[in-house]
Amino acid sequence: MAEMDNYDRSILKHLQDDGRMTNLQLAERIHLSAPQTLRRVRMLEERKIIRGYVAQVEAEAIGLGVTAFVNLSLDREQFRNVREVERNIMAFPDIIECHTISGDFDYILKVVAPDLKSLSQFLTDRLMQVPGVASLRSMICMEEIKPVSSLPIS
Repeated sequence: MAEMDNYDRSILKHLQDDGRMTNLQLAERIHLSAPQTLRRVRMLEERKIIRGYVAQVEAEAIGLGVTAFVNLSLDREQFRNVREVERNIMAFPDIIECHTISGDFDYILKVVAPDLKSLSQFLTDRLMQVPGVASLRSMICMEEIKPVSSLPIS
């Protein structure tokens, strides 16, 4: 882990809670001057500790009523270019997260769709057609209990 002091950790905690706060508001909360705070934020951004800023959008409000977690296995016998498969996966906007995992599958994907029929069509007609994909197993999310949250900063 990159070296960070208590000010840096405090900056991360506050920005995770409210990424839209002004530099002046942040400075007041961490008890540093605005220029020192801005310098530290920029340094955290340059070091890729802060990866970016986003708005968290309610999926159902924009017509994406189904979320699924999809386990994906690669066909290593027929296809060996893993990075090409990953590039194909990253090109699908329906896939909002992708993680390499250990165990029986190679990846776990978080996929959103308007409805079950659309999800089924995406998995069958698009994702399964990616060269190198051997199999999928999907699990439908019934209810989101804890949405995307802040990382614990010690």
